[in-house]
Amino acid sequence: MAKAITKVFLKGLTFHPDRIIYIHFIVFACILFLVAFLFNTPSEIFYGNVDIMTSPANLVTDYFEISNIGAAFSNAAIMVVQAAIIIKKSKQQISGLLMASIFTLAGFSLFGKNLYNSTPIILGVLAYAKFSKTPFRQLMPVALFGTALGPLVSEVTYNFGLPVFPGILLGILVGLISGCFIPVLAQHFINFHKGFSLYNIGFTAGLVATLYTALFRSLGYKVETVYLVYKGNNLQLSLFLFILFGVMLIVGLATNQWSFRGYGTLMKESGHGRNDFLKKYGYGLVYINMALLGIVFTVYILIVGGNLNGPTIGGIFTVVGFGASGKHLKNVLPILLGVFLVSYFSVHDINSTGALLAALFGTTLAPVSGFYGPMVGIIAGGLHMVFVSNLSFLNGGMNLYNNGFSGGFIAAILIPILDGIQRIKHNSH
Repeated sequence: MAKAITKVFLKGLTFHPDRIIYIHFIVFACILFLVAFLFNTPSEIFYGNVDIMTSPANLVTDYFEISNIGAAFSNAAIMVVQAAIIIKKSKQQISGLLMASIFTLAGFSLFGKNLYNSTPIILGVLAYAKFSKTPFRQLMPVALFGTALGPLVSEVTYNFGLPVFPGILLGILVGLISGCFIPVLAQHFINFHKGFSLYNIGFTAGLVATLYTALFRSLGYKVETVYLVYKGNNLQLSLFLFILFGVMLIVGLATNQWSFRGYGTLMKESGHGRNDFLKKYGYGLVYINMALLGIVFTVYILIVGGNLNGPTIGGIFTVVGFGASGKHLKNVLPILLGVFLVSYFSVHDINSTGALLAALFGTTLAPVSGFYGPMVGIIAGGLHMVFVSNLSFLNGGMNLYNNGFSGGFIAAILIPILDGIQRIKHNSH
């Protein structure tokens, strides 16, 4: 029976794999949009989206809290559709990194990104592509990840006390300029952490945001982080997530002949270097990997008594997305354990949104764990928890990928030390 179902399933997948995944992006957006109406009325969703578009978005601004759940999910759906259209128009080949960028975009559209503050940055990357005569499709992941600086646009527009139209124009201009510089800086800064932090744009955006924050503060503008998070509704939201990841797991298993064949090989990947799991293993195994990551991290949040809200669900989506580009259970669990241990034995509450975000996004250091071993991964996770909680002041919450900023520093500190130890061991033999 299972084989017959598989034959029917695979027979329907006669499209090119890129087209199949593109269709899946659209289906994902439709799911987010439909789920929105399970939580709120059309009127609430419409006016909630107005609130989202016209509010500052500094970390941590949970759209569930400042608006409503339905508006946040519909905002995420809109952002995914915009990205899918751009991908289609640019004729970009679907890669693991591009899948990661889509899920990351959807996740952060629950707490910080929206159509207004993200579009200028994407246009800035497009402008750079035109001036440098670089095909825009090569910079697609950079453009989507670069929307980490969305709060910068919102901050200038809404928090500087400017009249409406000058505020909008200046905010858009800042976004365009930032988008122009991100591709150049990202290419350079990857050498800083040697590729051992998966969120390279997070590190790049952190430095750009820090520069802007220093400039704004020197001009007398107050730029501060915020902490607006939603509490409650774990039952409904966890049900949605388990159904979503369950469907992904079924699709992956059906595509992979109803087996986990090859998954052990995938988990031998360190996550460092070329991380296109999609190209190497196909989307059947990748979907299995993404689904398992989503289930495990959702369960973790529930077990420690945390809240499923915009930021934590955004973190889950990001981990899931990078299941196509560098992450798997074997290299992320040591990082998770390191963050948990430091949270448990320090002043941090293991179930606070801040600690949960460190646990989720700290998996940017998965290549450290995969390359140097689980014990080093635990140490890296612990150091990340200590460091990230003291870093957001530098950029005033205007870099949504603050954990990527922290991860870049942790990798840059650890890797030379670890390489030095390995050289000493080698020379002693």
